[in-house]
Amino acid sequence: MLQTLDGWTLAIEVAGWIGASLILVSYALITARWLQPNAPLYQWMNIVGAVGFCVNGAWHHAYPSMTLNIIWLAIAVYGLWRGRREGRGPR
Repeated sequence: MLQTLDGWTLAIEVAGWIGASLILVSYALITARWLQPNAPLYQWMNIVGAVGFCVNGAWHHAYPSMTLNIIWLAIAVYGLWRGRREGRGPR
């Protein structure tokens, strides 16, 4: 049955789908070797994707998913920070 969504619910669902899409596309780009794991674009796609998943997971009380994505977010932030600290760009 089709259910209408209020503004907040729709925004949360869109955030979740954008998050999922960004994480999947970033993984596909790494697998296809179109991006390198240390590329800032790859890290940013994972950061924004994890935030979208966290927002969606919190809204739906999906705490295991939210926790996983907080960790995913922390790893991506660390990767971005490390790349900047070491002065490396994508290879």
